[in-house]
Amino acid sequence: MTTTRSILLFVAAALAEIGGAWLIWQGVREHRGWLWAGAGVVALGIYGFVATLQPDANFGRILAAYGGVFVAGSLAWGMVVDGFRPDRFDIVGAVICLVGVAVIMYAPRAG
Repeated sequence: MTTTRSILLFVAAALAEIGGAWLIWQGVREHRGWLWAGAGVVALGIYGFVATLQPDANFGRILAAYGGVFVAGSLAWGMVVDGFRPDRFDIVGAVICLVGVAVIMYAPRAG
């Protein structure tokens, strides 16, 4: 159950952070306005909060592992929202990142 909760929190954090960054991008780069950018700032704040809910108490470990989730999640976001077509190197890189997440977060540890 702890692993499932952790994975769900990583997904929620990714949606908040990537969505927040995307909203800011839309507000500024795509000239949709400050309301979009402001919503992005709020979403980024939610990401910061969600990350604190991880069962592991080690900030460095959580953020390091989340980096891999962010890589894979950003590619997935681009596919779903912006029509991005990853190439095989994007996919291999994302898989490597997710394997790193699994090692960092879920490898058995003493204690």
